[in-house]
Amino acid sequence: MSTFSLNREYTKAHPLQTAGIVLFLIGRYIFAIFFLYGFWHKLVRGWLWTDKMYGFFTERLSAPPLLNDFQTFYLEHFAIPLALPIAWIVTIGEMIIGVCLALGLTVRANAAFALFLVLNFAAGGFYNLTLPPFMIFSVLMMILPSGHWLGLDKKLHERHPESIWFK
Repeated sequence: MSTFSLNREYTKAHPLQTAGIVLFLIGRYIFAIFFLYGFWHKLVRGWLWTDKMYGFFTERLSAPPLLNDFQTFYLEHFAIPLALPIAWIVTIGEMIIGVCLALGLTVRANAAFALFLVLNFAAGGFYNLTLPPFMIFSVLMMILPSGHWLGLDKKLHERHPESIWFK
């Protein structure tokens, strides 16, 4: 199988594969925009230096519908006591994920980080219907070499073939 290349010859020879890869890359950029928006939203609203995250966690703990035992334990013993460090990790993490996915830099590692954040959102009781698609797409980005299709991972892998970061 030939290596993907976004050019006329490859596109003509492999139209369906090219369409699938382009759609996947569009999804990666939408994913990156979502995380960059999350970063910007938290930054301009002061999440890094206020108790907003603490407020969200305590509100979630007391609001119906009732959480399951794991979510209650997670909020009471982890999230609420560590609300400010978590706000920093989430906010800066969203920026790192968004920038790296947009650049195609360490895509697989950042997809794993995104999955970690999304799973923690769910554990904290912030579950909604957008989370399963984000989880699935994170796993797909960890499996597929989209940073090699379009991004810095391909060039960095050529320079550092033994590095796990650019595979």
